[in-house]
Amino acid sequence: MTNDNVYSKYNLKKVINASGRMTILGVSTPRAEVVDTVAHGLNEYFEIKDLVDKTGQYIAKLLNAENAAVVSCASAGIVQAVAAFIVKDDKELLYDLHASDKYVPREIILPKGHNVNFGAPVGTMVALGGGIVVEAGYANECKPEHIEALINTDTAAILYVKSHHCVQKSILSVGQTAEIAKKHGIPLIVDAAAEEDLQAYYNMGADIVIYSGAKAIEGPTSGLVVGRHQAIEWVKQQSNGIGRPMKVGKEGILGLTKAIELYMKDPISELGQQMVQKMTPFIDNINTLTGVSAKVVWDGAGRDIARAEISFDEKIIGKTAVEMVKLMKQGDTAVYFREYKANEGKVDADVRSVSAEQLNFIYQKIKTIITQH
Repeated sequence: MTNDNVYSKYNLKKVINASGRMTILGVSTPRAEVVDTVAHGLNEYFEIKDLVDKTGQYIAKLLNAENAAVVSCASAGIVQAVAAFIVKDDKELLYDLHASDKYVPREIILPKGHNVNFGAPVGTMVALGGGIVVEAGYANECKPEHIEALINTDTAAILYVKSHHCVQKSILSVGQTAEIAKKHGIPLIVDAAAEEDLQAYYNMGADIVIYSGAKAIEGPTSGLVVGRHQAIEWVKQQSNGIGRPMKVGKEGILGLTKAIELYMKDPISELGQQMVQKMTPFIDNINTLTGVSAKVVWDGAGRDIARAEISFDEKIIGKTAVEMVKLMKQGDTAVYFREYKANEGKVDADVRSVSAEQLNFIYQKIKTIITQH
């Protein structure tokens, strides 16, 4: 079946993804070697436990970590990491996590500014894992003492979400959080779903670090949990409990393992300055339009990602940024921007998955929309 047949057979829209590695659009496009590995895995049989263990050992060696495992996605990684530190080796809890009235520590301390919705609420993932969210600090501030003040005998773990979705100002760092966790003997889980460095947070002292397999790593739909040996063993044990409906297939395990291997050899496919070069003609074109302007902005979470911030002047073009977002998704080819600031009159265009031809298409579509009255 050709690509064109897929679109026509199911009556699907073509999509230009200027929003980045987004789950709602299929996240990323893996390299040919990863696709080949996935196809091979689909047509073979394995002892799955052995496959999980051996690929985990291989990944851990690549990352110079104690242990690792492939899971179905990053959010499933959060659920199973939380469950791992609540259940540990307790078989009763493993099989009856939510219904059991047995007392065990279940509180998961989370900076208040990290209790976000990434497409689903972080708190829901914690609850699925049997945890109870305890928010530390304030929406715009969390210091080490805010977390320390909440640690007690009911604390099961600390969760730190490293994401552009989270509040960035006046929030303690991963390193500071790791120091608190070590001082009090509390496990630290770091959700680093879209982060590019697969070793930094583990090396800072996190017990479990969670990544999306399909974002920076550009693997198939999957997730990676890497960390201390016992912690990852407890995560893997969840396949007999809460992790069962979140299981990852053999093809996903092999595909992500291959993607990590390739990623560690060539971790950055496009540098921020290369993104700037790619988007400069596009920005120049946008700035010729009356009522629309564009400029380079950098990723809010500190990653080496440059984007084009496009501002729409409602008074001049007669349309809000929110309306422009909706109109850009209409037609035979939908254009998706990063919409987080649309209420402020602007959107960001992430050019990592966009060609020069597609950038010109975006410019022409904006031009067409704003000249129609």
